[in-house]
Amino acid sequence: MSEQNDEDFAQDTLSHAIENQLEAGEPAFVQSVLNKLTLVGYEREAIIELMALVLADEIEVMLRDDRRFDLGRYEQGLRALPELPEQAK
Repeated sequence: MSEQNDEDFAQDTLSHAIENQLEAGEPAFVQSVLNKLTLVGYEREAIIELMALVLADEIEVMLRDDRRFDLGRYEQGLRALPELPEQAK
């Protein structure tokens, strides 16, 4: 698999994870962030991509620091959208 295909696969996988969170209604703040960004004019596809970048950032930091997934940090990152976490820029 080429690097671009790897990136596309990762983006698709993370976007699917966001869609699953929305469908399950857990965590609830994911739906809140979607609603907020929809109200300010973002398209759903763009919102899901932004949310996937935040999820990717949390997973990257989790692996780097060898710690558990930090739901609070994830929520903080989502609520800051459309501003992205420093590492995801």
